[in-house]
Amino acid sequence: MLDYRNNLKRILQNTDGDDQSLQNSLNAIKAIIAMVDTGQDQPKVKTKTKSIPQRNADDKQIKQLLSSLAKLITIPGDENAKKTALSALHKLTFEPGVGKKFGTELGQLDQAIQRSTTTKEAVNAQIFQEAVKPKEPPKRDYRKGKRYTVIRLVSGADLVNNQGQTVFTVKESQVRPLNLKTGDIVEAIEERSNPNYEAEILRVVGYEKLRKRDYDQIEEFRYAVVQGNSNNLSISRNIRGEKLKIRGKEVVVSVDSSYYQGDGISLTDGSIVDLAWYSGDVRLKKNPADAVQIRWIYDVDQPETSSSKKKKSKDQNQEVQELPELDMDLHYQRVGIAIGDNQNEKILESIVSRYNGIPIPIDAFEGKKKVLENQIKDLDIVILVTAFAAHDSTWGIREYASKYHVKFAVSSSKGYQAFERALYRADQGLPAYEGTQSIEYRQKSK
Repeated sequence: MLDYRNNLKRILQNTDGDDQSLQNSLNAIKAIIAMVDTGQDQPKVKTKTKSIPQRNADDKQIKQLLSSLAKLITIPGDENAKKTALSALHKLTFEPGVGKKFGTELGQLDQAIQRSTTTKEAVNAQIFQEAVKPKEPPKRDYRKGKRYTVIRLVSGADLVNNQGQTVFTVKESQVRPLNLKTGDIVEAIEERSNPNYEAEILRVVGYEKLRKRDYDQIEEFRYAVVQGNSNNLSISRNIRGEKLKIRGKEVVVSVDSSYYQGDGISLTDGSIVDLAWYSGDVRLKKNPADAVQIRWIYDVDQPETSSSKKKKSKDQNQEVQELPELDMDLHYQRVGIAIGDNQNEKILESIVSRYNGIPIPIDAFEGKKKVLENQIKDLDIVILVTAFAAHDSTWGIREYASKYHVKFAVSSSKGYQAFERALYRADQGLPAYEGTQSIEYRQKSK
């Protein structure tokens, strides 16, 4: 309450006995009494304390609504975004003054949010996002790894300790991803939980050039083509048309398809394989074909015949089938797809297979130059999708493609047609970048 006593004392002290002074002092006293009765000094504080939470509530609902709408525009039809946006919108209409001023507009926005549906582009975007999402690397304690020297075998490799003793033998499926060769120094640990392997190779840490007398020399014939029917398969050439020759003589290797079946891969007419044999094998003199083994079978979709295309379901590879087919045949060239860890991205791989190529995923988020170099040096073509590649990796991919004379092209867009055109430019020796220049993409005549 206002302390009016001192004010009254000052008024009475300054009041004279004349009528005018008495009247002025009376008016002043009445004004002070009125102020005390109404409590004019208190309402300001109460009004201020009530307005602060009111404004904070409005701001919170507006922020929630705007962020939900932004997500809904990016991914149309997203159910979580729709629920959040509608919830914020309904709460906002109950705020004082908002519903009266913007009721019509808010009602229209409510209906637009409810009508939002998922589009084909949104589904494709989610597929790409899942494909390029980096996987969490397995937790490995490198302190437990021991060092071994790699001795390459016809299939797989031996891990040898410093005393020259073979400690582990690993399968080809472990050797190939690391591109191991004789003399590589690796760190490995015993893998007891996995019945398929005796050891797990953690990483490559160095290289030592060994004397040739310390290991058996191996020759290989890469990308060989299997030909014939299921009962009579043989190999005599590779995808480039080069004939299989051992010690200068042309050789035809018979293949038993039942021996190599497993892991979802079987040998059929048109399969692509790598062959290997020991240079000093005594069988090379009398019957060279007996010394040859299949080292690796590539997981490649075989070219479709006209009859199989008719039987194929319309739902399979629908995105690829909708694209007009270009006049291109890759003839089983190895095509690296630099888009990140895209093991689940089947559409881009199916585009490569559509033109009789061998799709090879390349982890464009892997910044280690040695890993990128090992992935690229054995390819025929590499396509870089810049929208989903780490910036520091793009330069390495260009560098190694040029170093190993690998045909190279860039798809700056995430669209499937952009990727297919980049593949066409690389195969035909056209500019790597499409840019604003006019490039003719010839379509296959129907």
